[in-house]
Amino acid sequence: MGQKLTQATINQKVWKACDTFRGTIDATQYKDYILTMLFLKYITDVNKEKRQAYMEKYNGDHSRVERAMAHERFQVPANSSFDYLYQNRNADNLGELINIALENIEDANRSKLEKVFRNIDYNSEPNLGQTKDRNRRLKNLLGDFEGLDLRPSNLQGNDVIGDAYEYLIANFASDAGKKAGEFYTPAQVSTLLAKLVEPESGDRVCDPTCGSGSLLLKVADEVGSKNISLNGQEINGSTWALARMNMFLHEMDNAHIEWGDTLNNPKLKENDALMKFDIVVANPPFSLDKWGAEDATSDRYNRFHRGVPPKSKGDYAFLTHMIETLNEHGRAGVVLPHGVLFRGSSEGKIRKQFMKENLLKAVIGLPANLFFGTGIPACILVFDKNKGENTEVLFIDASNEYESGKNQNQLTHEHIQKIYDTYSNWDTIDKYSYVASQEEIEENDYNLNIPRYVDTFEEEEPVDIQATQKKITKLKSELSSLETQLDSHLKTLGLL
Repeated sequence: MGQKLTQATINQKVWKACDTFRGTIDATQYKDYILTMLFLKYITDVNKEKRQAYMEKYNGDHSRVERAMAHERFQVPANSSFDYLYQNRNADNLGELINIALENIEDANRSKLEKVFRNIDYNSEPNLGQTKDRNRRLKNLLGDFEGLDLRPSNLQGNDVIGDAYEYLIANFASDAGKKAGEFYTPAQVSTLLAKLVEPESGDRVCDPTCGSGSLLLKVADEVGSKNISLNGQEINGSTWALARMNMFLHEMDNAHIEWGDTLNNPKLKENDALMKFDIVVANPPFSLDKWGAEDATSDRYNRFHRGVPPKSKGDYAFLTHMIETLNEHGRAGVVLPHGVLFRGSSEGKIRKQFMKENLLKAVIGLPANLFFGTGIPACILVFDKNKGENTEVLFIDASNEYESGKNQNQLTHEHIQKIYDTYSNWDTIDKYSYVASQEEIEENDYNLNIPRYVDTFEEEEPVDIQATQKKITKLKSELSSLETQLDSHLKTLGLL
């Protein structure tokens, strides 16, 4: 038995495939081409291994093998496999062949992959260049992946491909810069958020701005089983496709991921009403302009009965939507800019109403520069519709709890655990956390700015004036002596 393929090896080899597109198109686009091809290679290799196993089991009886393959998790038509495309890598219409292969795979797996590949065009001249250049790039891409043996028996662990997918999405986010946060939440932030909402087996979970689905998958990881219902909506078509493939690669085939604008056209519905969830998590776009305020007063789901957020800042629109989709014991966790804690006008009124309804459970300040595309510090708000008699709110200032990184700061496992332990134990810790009463928050006019509750001021050590004066006198004496020596040397050299 040869050495199994590790995630690190896959990461390294697949990342090298990015060189095929570097300098040709923007990183936010070439992630679509590369990750889709990784997906095709994986399902081809899995399908190939399954077929081989059935051939051995049924002694080469093709009719029995085909019947067994028809009941497998997914289907790969013969003329749509990665191997078929690699065999035809010198074709003049290679981009068209890849597009046809993906369409065939969609048709063969309609319940799982319908419309997933509709936003990706391997025959696009504007993106991939004229025919000769396009064919060369696509041939190189097929060559990059051909050397990867992604059969399950050759992999170290069940999630190695899904984890490699997450790795690549994270690196694309880093490379993509300003727009990266639209499709990826840093893993350590997702892990923290998943811990804070404390999901359980059997929960129905939603992310209304799910991006590539990484946050939903972290919630599933926290539960530790696949007995969980994952639901999401994503406005960007290519990112929605990534989320669908990402779920499939993590064997979350029953995940329900919709494409559309959550605020203006929510798709997660039951009986023409908004679906209700045990857990709702999100990292929505910060302070989204033109989010649809003009139609909020006539919202058919009456989500904005507490007030309409300003049209230039959609933070409270997403917050309101999340609260309205919680069931009677539901919990929500959301990452937002600090402005939501103290901005006034309509946001202040909505914030006050949240407090009056005893929905807010915790406010956690995060370090700056954790997110791709923005250096501003963010916060996590935790809501709970089943707080019962407890009307307190826990404030945690974790803004100084981070490890410096080259491009982004990082939350380590220790930082995440410290935040969660403080939250779980409901602790007041000097200069780190504070449990505030409803009365204190009311006295602050429902301003939730963390420094109002957690005093992190550090007094400077008193200066010993006499000792400092003595040190200055000594330094002056040493300087005078050195100047005298320098003059002597310069005279000896005839320079004075």
